[in-house]
Amino acid sequence: MVNKQLILFYLINGFGGLCVLGSYAHGLITNPSIRCGLWGAVPDSLRPYYTIFMFLAAGGYFFFTGYILIHVSADSVKLFGRYRFWAINILYAGIIIPSAIWIYLTFAMIENPTPLLWIIIRLVLFTVGFSSVALLASFLTSNFDRSSWLYFASIISLIFFCIQTMLLDALIWPYYYPK
Repeated sequence: MVNKQLILFYLINGFGGLCVLGSYAHGLITNPSIRCGLWGAVPDSLRPYYTIFMFLAAGGYFFFTGYILIHVSADSVKLFGRYRFWAINILYAGIIIPSAIWIYLTFAMIENPTPLLWIIIRLVLFTVGFSSVALLASFLTSNFDRSSWLYFASIISLIFFCIQTMLLDALIWPYYYPK
């Protein structure tokens, strides 16, 4: 019998991943005249770092997700010494769901900025960043098998992912965004 939490993990990643990619593609295709506004006022000198870490974070996602699929038992996992597999699903949902709506919120902010919309965007970005940092912490404090090269690749990947989602997206981008 397949574990229900594992099925949910597949749904979050499969359907949710398609929603993230679809929202970005749709948002960029349907808003060509304002898509450069997504950068806000991030200086040109910082933009290459965003590009590099976007690719490292996106590629790294496959390492740590692959590790979970290959090496983590949904029936015996212990995150932070006590939480079961449902906690992994919560953290992934905290990454995927807000990521799927960020671009639409930001385009709305470009077209019709409001303080409430800015607060929502900040909450969305912090949710993703916090979930990413918590996922890294859960890897470090779990009962995961650390003998696989994939575990170490996952840790490195999660560090890149946290740099992108918490540092660059949740902290630096809003600092430069015109309010």
